[in-house]
Amino acid sequence: MKWGMARSAFWASAVVATGTTLAEAATEKAARPSEFIFIVQIVLLITIGRGLGEIMQRAGQPSVIGELLAGLLLGPSLFGWLWPAAHDAIFPAAPEQKALIEGLAQFGILLLLLLTGMETDLKLVRKVGKTAAVISIAGIVVPFLCGFSLGQFLPESLLPHPEARLVASLFLGTALSISSVKIVAVVVREMNFMRRNVGQIIIATAIIDDTIGWIIIAVIFGLASHGTLDLFSVGRAVLGTLVFLAVSFTIGRRLVFQLIRWTNDTLVSSSAVITIILLLMGGMALITHLIGVHTVLGAFVAGVLVGESPILTRQIDERLRGLITSLFMPVFFGLAGLSADLTVLRDPNLLGLTAALVLIASLGKFGGAFLGGSLGGLNRYESFALASGMNARGSTEVIIATIGLSMGVLSQNLFSMIVTMAILTTIAMPPMLRAALSRLPLGKDEKVRLEREELEEKGFVANLERLLLAVDDSANAKFAAHLAGLLAGTRGIPVTVLHISARARQQGKKREAEESHESAVKNAARAVAELDEQTARDIDVTSRAKEEKAGDAVSDEAQKGFDLLVVGMDRVTGRADGFDGKIEEVTSGFEGPLAIVAAKGGHLKSAASNDFKILVPVSGSGVSRRGAEIAITLARAGSAPLRAIYVSTTRDKGARRNGTSMSLRQEEAILKDIGSLAARYDVDVTTTIRASVAPEQAILREIEASGADLVVMGVDRIQGEKLNFGSVAAAVLKGSQASVLLVSTGDRRSNSQK
Repeated sequence: MKWGMARSAFWASAVVATGTTLAEAATEKAARPSEFIFIVQIVLLITIGRGLGEIMQRAGQPSVIGELLAGLLLGPSLFGWLWPAAHDAIFPAAPEQKALIEGLAQFGILLLLLLTGMETDLKLVRKVGKTAAVISIAGIVVPFLCGFSLGQFLPESLLPHPEARLVASLFLGTALSISSVKIVAVVVREMNFMRRNVGQIIIATAIIDDTIGWIIIAVIFGLASHGTLDLFSVGRAVLGTLVFLAVSFTIGRRLVFQLIRWTNDTLVSSSAVITIILLLMGGMALITHLIGVHTVLGAFVAGVLVGESPILTRQIDERLRGLITSLFMPVFFGLAGLSADLTVLRDPNLLGLTAALVLIASLGKFGGAFLGGSLGGLNRYESFALASGMNARGSTEVIIATIGLSMGVLSQNLFSMIVTMAILTTIAMPPMLRAALSRLPLGKDEKVRLEREELEEKGFVANLERLLLAVDDSANAKFAAHLAGLLAGTRGIPVTVLHISARARQQGKKREAEESHESAVKNAARAVAELDEQTARDIDVTSRAKEEKAGDAVSDEAQKGFDLLVVGMDRVTGRADGFDGKIEEVTSGFEGPLAIVAAKGGHLKSAASNDFKILVPVSGSGVSRRGAEIAITLARAGSAPLRAIYVSTTRDKGARRNGTSMSLRQEEAILKDIGSLAARYDVDVTTTIRASVAPEQAILREIEASGADLVVMGVDRIQGEKLNFGSVAAAVLKGSQASVLLVSTGDRRSNSQK
């Protein structure tokens, strides 16, 4: 540990010394903006900020604290105090030079707000919205009044414009009333409380706090721009903000999703989706600026809309987060630390005022949140945990303080005091919240819900983001479209219908067939919504017709990023128990999970009917369990009866030949696991064991005995030139009188996405 600290100290010293030497060498160029100095500043802020951030994380603190400390160490608080000449050489006061790094930091604010918006879970807010809203209102009003009152009694020496005390007081009240969603979420997630009832309320409350805070800041910005209380200007800013939010969360939500989808599916250039998201952020930031409020609101709302998009959210988040975390965060928060001069706290008066600010901020937020928790129906332990979490200001406070400084609302000394308060409350929050959360017992209902959600997170269906449906104009294709709609409807998954022509057709007939399949998907999803309004969401369906070869058509679409290919063709099987050539061609262009549909019997006549009985074979393997998950999802979506049958595997048969048959208890345990999984989704399931015969014979006999009309089988895709799911799947596909859905999930590969 000592050696590690010594190495850290050595490298920090070496970096500062190197940066100082380089900066001194470039002093001759200080009369004009120097890119050399600019790069030195960035290198120092990233190196020391990320290094201290790593140390803070290892100590159980948020990395943003390390980035802020890096700025404080490099700024007038330490480096500038100990070695003024070197500090002035690296961070000169010339406006032209400061404009370079500040421009980068200002763009970093927008990106930080974009990422914050993407992390805002509106579904969570809606879920616990009523309780969280009550808590949030109390948690904002109390500290706001405290901050506003403090602003009214601040000495004039701390106000840059004493005549505009009202604006400063409003700003200070807002700064004291909101919390840092990022830091709260980090601790709650670290404690495995993200899905606990109180954890969800804490996060939802922080989200509402944040959202209201940015709206208020945006309005105060409009107020500060005019310098006086111009009711017309304030009214225009408030009305403009409300209209902007209303349009964004209605028409804008749909437009953003369509734009992201169009970009991903149409443009071939690298990282096109990231480009369009940055343009969206910039465009919405400009709109908020034009209506008289701050650009941060536009960036935040853009992030929320991008995060709400049902496709590509994981990939977008990973790519943006890397750039923001490695570059913009250490530069922005480091620059905030550079702007704060803690040496002013040597003045006893300022030190006393800072202590009062920290005390008022903590008591106001803690008391308001605790009161809100009590009003919202939480017990005292839950209210204490909530209040502990809400007291962290972190990055949000620093962003607000930086905006206030740039707007001229805060003086340099007041800015330093607020940054100090942000650091102290953030450092104090994690241990307090950990201690509070560790005392909360787990209720019975909450335990059941957590177990279900944990299974969902690890499950196959829960991680589907996009479906690709490859069909012709056959009856089997209509049944495949119906099943795809049932799957998509349970989670609001977008579906692309790829219509592959089996023969030359007239243009009118072709379009009619495309609309028929699109309608089948939507109708199935609509049926799900009627059964489960809480879970189901509207789905987006896009049709594409391809005149090229089927394999090339699927391969082209696969590059756009799909998690499951559902295939419905007129002919499924071919010669020698293999698949038809068209199926072979279609699946050859897709390396991810597959679902092959073979409609039989009544499903060829009435493809849209949900009146089917489902049979799912299980064997204890991972693929059979994922097949069971698909079967449960379909049964839940169609309110269909489900029957699970245990069948032996090759391994089991080998064990029986050696006289060491699998015990009945193990077989029952596997079926019990499937029953428990179904029960969590309110699906009734009956079970049976047919382990004494070959699996294909057991399945075919059970189909006849149970009257099942849909068999869902999880299968392995065997490597080779031909599409092959093994002899059992081939025998069932050939001999079954019921419709068959073969689902090859395997280890999902990430299809390349732009």
